[in-house]
Amino acid sequence: MPGDFTTRKEVAEIYRKRARLYDISANLYYLIGFREQHYRRRAVARLDLRPGDTVVEIGCGTGLNFHLIESCIGAGGHLVGVDLSPEMLARARSRVHRRGWRNVELIAASAAEYEFPPRVDGILSTFALTLEPDYDAVVARGTRSLAPGRRWVIADLRVPRNRLRHLAPLLVWLVRLFAVSLKVAERRPWDSLARHLTGTTYEETYLGVVYIASGRAPDATQPRPDGKV
Repeated sequence: MPGDFTTRKEVAEIYRKRARLYDISANLYYLIGFREQHYRRRAVARLDLRPGDTVVEIGCGTGLNFHLIESCIGAGGHLVGVDLSPEMLARARSRVHRRGWRNVELIAASAAEYEFPPRVDGILSTFALTLEPDYDAVVARGTRSLAPGRRWVIADLRVPRNRLRHLAPLLVWLVRLFAVSLKVAERRPWDSLARHLTGTTYEETYLGVVYIASGRAPDATQPRPDGKV
């Protein structure tokens, strides 16, 4: 249905329009207690990164997580930012140039089209993967690219399980600016982490509207949760 943001074309069009003022508009949610940077910091911390690591960020947007990742991997690491929107990536490119980071690679592609490099040390997606209709396939491919024991981390929005779920149709109107609809918010990427990875964790915050989930790539001696080799 048009306006549900269930297609990549709809999502790309929203972010084409929002790119120039994305950072400012995202900060406005602090007025209702939505501590976006706090959730981003917690998600990056879950990656358990080390100096020299290679990290892929799916749906990197304007690069709001880049400084958090760079502080972990250092100049010897490598950060790959992937985003569907060339306009958002243009803002990310400006951020990289201003900060003088020479270890950042930016790729314009949908998450479903992106080919992960082998043996990456961490994969991150914050407030983005739910917008991808084929998120389960993205998690599966990312898992196969992770070095053994390294982590996939997702922070995103969901329909709450508490009493606020009755207000979900109203709540999504607060985030329609960022291509979130009720159908989008009902997607469950955390289930994909549990399906494809081991040692998964899941926690909710902000009244159950935000979740942070993670999982580790199995070691070579461990069977994959989905039973595949």
